Amino acid sequence: MPAGSSRKRERQYEHIKESAETRGVSEERAKEIAARTVNKERARSGEAKTASRASLRDPKSASQRGGERSHRGAQGPTKDQLYEEAKKKNVEGRSTMNKQELREALGR
Repeated sequence: MPAGSSRKRERQYEHIKESAETRGVSEERAKEIAARTVNKERARSGEAKTASRASLRDPKSASQRGGERSHRGAQGPTKDQLYEEAKKKNVEGRSTMNKQELREALGR
Protein backbone atom coordinates (compact mmCIF):
# COMPACT_ATOMS: atom_id res chain seq x y z
CA MET A 1 0.00 0.00 0.00
CA PRO A 2 1.24 3.49 -0.78
CA ALA A 3 2.25 5.69 2.14
CA GLY A 4 -0.58 7.80 3.45
CA SER A 5 -3.33 5.33 2.59
CA SER A 6 -6.36 5.37 4.80
CA ARG A 7 -7.35 2.46 7.00
CA LYS A 8 -10.34 1.92 4.73
CA ARG A 9 -8.05 1.44 1.70
CA GLU A 10 -5.78 -0.89 3.68
CA ARG A 11 -8.80 -3.02 4.63
CA GLN A 12 -9.99 -2.94 1.04
CA TYR A 13 -6.54 -4.07 -0.16
CA GLU A 14 -6.46 -7.00 2.29
CA HIS A 15 -10.01 -8.04 1.40
CA ILE A 16 -9.31 -8.03 -2.35
CA LYS A 17 -6.00 -9.86 -1.89
CA GLU A 18 -7.55 -12.57 0.30
CA SER A 19 -10.47 -12.95 -2.09
CA ALA A 20 -8.13 -13.45 -5.05
CA GLU A 21 -6.06 -16.00 -3.14
CA THR A 22 -9.24 -17.89 -2.23
CA ARG A 23 -10.04 -18.09 -5.94
CA GLY A 24 -6.68 -19.77 -6.54
CA VAL A 25 -4.63 -16.80 -7.72
CA SER A 26 -0.95 -16.81 -6.70
CA GLU A 27 -0.01 -14.56 -3.79
CA GLU A 28 2.07 -12.30 -6.04
CA ARG A 29 -0.75 -11.88 -8.57
CA ALA A 30 -3.28 -11.34 -5.75
CA LYS A 31 -1.15 -8.49 -4.39
CA GLU A 32 -0.96 -6.94 -7.86
CA ILE A 33 -4.73 -7.18 -8.39
CA ALA A 34 -5.43 -5.67 -4.97
CA ALA A 35 -2.93 -2.84 -5.40
CA ARG A 36 -4.21 -1.91 -8.86
CA THR A 37 -7.83 -1.97 -7.71
CA VAL A 38 -7.19 0.12 -4.61
CA ASN A 39 -5.01 2.59 -6.50
CA LYS A 40 -7.72 3.04 -9.12
CA GLU A 41 -10.32 3.63 -6.41
CA ARG A 42 -8.02 6.16 -4.75
CA ALA A 43 -7.56 7.96 -8.08
CA ARG A 44 -11.30 8.04 -8.79
CA SER A 45 -12.09 9.50 -5.38
CA GLY A 46 -9.31 12.13 -5.53
CA GLU A 47 -7.16 10.54 -2.81
CA ALA A 48 -4.17 9.95 -5.11
CA LYS A 49 -1.75 12.67 -6.20
CA THR A 50 -1.74 11.38 -9.77
CA ALA A 51 -4.22 9.39 -11.82
CA SER A 52 -4.23 7.90 -15.29
CA ARG A 53 -6.88 8.99 -17.76
CA ALA A 54 -8.16 5.40 -17.90
CA SER A 55 -8.72 5.39 -14.15
CA LEU A 56 -10.78 8.52 -14.32
CA ARG A 57 -12.68 7.75 -17.55
CA ASP A 58 -13.99 4.29 -16.65
CA PRO A 59 -17.73 4.70 -16.04
CA LYS A 60 -17.87 1.96 -13.40
CA SER A 61 -15.54 1.52 -10.47
CA ALA A 62 -13.98 -1.90 -9.99
CA SER A 63 -16.25 -2.63 -7.04
CA GLN A 64 -19.34 -1.70 -9.05
CA ARG A 65 -18.16 -3.82 -11.96
CA GLY A 66 -17.90 -6.82 -9.65
CA GLY A 67 -15.51 -8.83 -11.79
CA GLU A 68 -17.46 -8.34 -15.02
CA ARG A 69 -14.27 -8.35 -17.04
CA SER A 70 -12.29 -10.97 -15.17
CA HIS A 71 -11.60 -14.03 -17.32
CA ARG A 72 -14.22 -12.97 -19.83
CA GLY A 73 -11.87 -12.83 -22.80
CA ALA A 74 -12.17 -15.13 -25.79
CA GLN A 75 -10.45 -17.96 -23.94
CA GLY A 76 -11.46 -17.45 -20.30
CA PRO A 77 -9.01 -18.54 -17.59
CA THR A 78 -5.72 -20.05 -18.74
CA LYS A 79 -4.97 -23.74 -18.49
CA ASP A 80 -2.48 -22.97 -15.72
CA GLN A 81 -5.15 -21.11 -13.75
CA LEU A 82 -7.59 -23.99 -14.18
CA TYR A 83 -4.88 -26.47 -13.19
CA GLU A 84 -4.08 -24.54 -10.01
CA GLU A 85 -7.77 -24.46 -9.09
CA ALA A 86 -8.03 -28.21 -9.77
CA LYS A 87 -4.94 -28.77 -7.64
CA LYS A 88 -6.51 -26.93 -4.70
CA LYS A 89 -9.68 -29.00 -5.11
CA ASN A 90 -7.67 -32.26 -5.39
CA VAL A 91 -9.12 -33.21 -8.77
CA GLU A 92 -7.88 -36.68 -9.70
CA GLY A 93 -5.99 -37.00 -12.99
CA ARG A 94 -5.56 -33.25 -13.43
CA SER A 95 -1.97 -33.55 -14.66
CA THR A 96 -3.06 -35.35 -17.84
CA MET A 97 -6.13 -33.18 -18.55
CA ASN A 98 -6.31 -30.58 -21.28
CA LYS A 99 -7.94 -27.18 -20.79
CA GLN A 100 -11.44 -28.34 -21.73
CA GLU A 101 -11.23 -31.38 -19.44
CA LEU A 102 -10.08 -29.17 -16.56
CA ARG A 103 -13.04 -26.87 -17.17
CA GLU A 104 -15.46 -29.79 -17.10
CA ALA A 105 -13.88 -31.29 -13.98
CA LEU A 106 -14.27 -27.93 -12.22
CA GLY A 107 -17.84 -27.54 -13.39
CA ARG A 108 -17.24 -24.50 -15.61
